[in-house]
Amino acid sequence: MARLTWSSFLFFLYILHVSDAGSIGVNYGRIANNLPSAAKVVELLKSYGLGRVKVFDTDPAVLKALSGSGIRVTVDLPNELLFAAARSKSFASTWVQSNIAAYYPATEIEAIAVGNEVFADKRNTTRFLVPAMKNIHDALVKYNINNAIKVSSPIALSALQNSYPSSAGSFRPELVEPVFRPMLDFLRQTGSFLMVNAYPFFAYESNSDVISLDYALFRENPGVVDSGNGLRYFSLFDAQVDAVFAALSALKYDDIKMVVTETGWPSEGDENEVGASIQNAAAYNGNLVRRILTGGGTPLRPKADLTVYLFALFNENKKNGPTSERNYGLFYPNEQKVYDIPFTVEGLKDYHDNRPPAPGNQRVTTPVSGGGGVSTSSSVNRWCVANGEMGKEKLQAALDFACGEGGADCRPIQPGASCYDPNTLHAHASFAFNSYYQKKGRAGGSCYFGGAAYVVTQQPKFGKCEYPTGTGY
Repeated sequence: MARLTWSSFLFFLYILHVSDAGSIGVNYGRIANNLPSAAKVVELLKSYGLGRVKVFDTDPAVLKALSGSGIRVTVDLPNELLFAAARSKSFASTWVQSNIAAYYPATEIEAIAVGNEVFADKRNTTRFLVPAMKNIHDALVKYNINNAIKVSSPIALSALQNSYPSSAGSFRPELVEPVFRPMLDFLRQTGSFLMVNAYPFFAYESNSDVISLDYALFRENPGVVDSGNGLRYFSLFDAQVDAVFAALSALKYDDIKMVVTETGWPSEGDENEVGASIQNAAAYNGNLVRRILTGGGTPLRPKADLTVYLFALFNENKKNGPTSERNYGLFYPNEQKVYDIPFTVEGLKDYHDNRPPAPGNQRVTTPVSGGGGVSTSSSVNRWCVANGEMGKEKLQAALDFACGEGGADCRPIQPGASCYDPNTLHAHASFAFNSYYQKKGRAGGSCYFGGAAYVVTQQPKFGKCEYPTGTGY
């Protein structure tokens, strides 16, 4: 028998350590006109050791190409079919027969995502979600494949009412009884898991003046202490995931497991999309792969080894929206890597995060925006309020980090406290932004939050809440 070198022995021990760790998959989106054939994509996945893939439909060419590949597949029933699947058991049965049973088990379908971020769907399909999930599951039972294939639905972090500190995570109250309780009961009864889409990039992009880039990219940093339970977080990803775990715990569903069905970082963006770059995308995804494959769970759930799906396999040139939307890919359409990161334990042996030199790793300080000629004279009263035109997701992210790493005093906006009412995102964010602004001595850039806030000279009025004084120095 060949002698085992010391380095080989250490790596052998390392393999044993990570054998029960999490797993990495990838989202295979196809909103593009220049992608390789499904058969070539399957070979690409196999060549890089990617054993899990998530698709956003049930395209026959894709499912046939995956047949016999050994790659586990999560498919999607699109939002536009929720109404039909909820209303008709016959429709659900036919859909399962044509799109699932016809390919399984040669194509190793392991889960069905019923809809995607349904609560954020402008078509208001929320009320159809749970009935559709139940009918799809009943159809799986009919074909005797319900034990092998799980049914769930991906939620966005905007489904949370509170996400900071992570220990105070809670679901939006208007969704709890109509949707979350019946959905979580269904997941518990069927042995399924909650699907969650988490994007630290969105939070960093909107709050680069207060969020450490190292914290967002899994790099070495001092960490952020959760004031609720004293746990220290060293990555924004872990904090976001634990906020969802805490929300589950608050409803007494501690037994429900989680799969992160989407997360990623764009390699290119518009001028105002702070942090979108090849270097940051490589750091986020590479360090995330290392984080997941070496196990250890999260601070709140240390034994919760996660399955995480990177978004996305390719840059997709036909996607709408800002430049970043077309640049989340790990690969170009010609199958070349956008940046070099590993996807397997073996690949981690030689992986190093190529950290750029300063100042690229420093926090960004941005001038006050939206002040519109507000005087900075020492005799002028000034307050910082939320920009009501900012999207809910960005406003929530800014609120989380004002109350978090920003150090704002957010105790008055907790349930039952003096400034909890009115219980609106705009009111709570305004209080938190102003607290941060005053604590920073109303310094330039301290009322910005990526455009989510601006300075006013009239005292804000939200219910009976009294804001800290805005008297200048």
